[in-house]
Amino acid sequence: MSRASASESAGLIAITRRERQIMDVVYRHGSATAADIHRELEDPPTYTTVRGLLRVLVGKGQLRIERAGGRYVYSPVVPKGAAGETMISHVVRTFFAGSPSSALTALLGSADIDLSPEELQRLQEVIDDLERGKKAP
Repeated sequence: MSRASASESAGLIAITRRERQIMDVVYRHGSATAADIHRELEDPPTYTTVRGLLRVLVGKGQLRIERAGGRYVYSPVVPKGAAGETMISHVVRTFFAGSPSSALTALLGSADIDLSPEELQRLQEVIDDLERGKKAP
């Protein structure tokens, strides 16, 4: 019996950079055909390679495939929000020793982040809700 890695037991499956790009396209659209994905990839590999990578992602349990009018349509097995929560939890555990405040400080201190007053207000509401014992939506 093989042992699952820490990432796999946390609900994460190791995927390659190109597989991640494919997942990004599928998450962006909710579902997509191989042609849709091929068209949207930056510096795309061959169409045949995209189809092969889609088969790999189906095999890894990341995508499901349905036949619709003669075309195969791929959709994510895990909803986008749930996948994002799992990834964020993994990043916080791995890179910030499990400290959400350290992760948030790093994110908000990044030069790439420009928060609007509305976003700052929303963050304050989430913090206030957590302090009152309510789980943020």
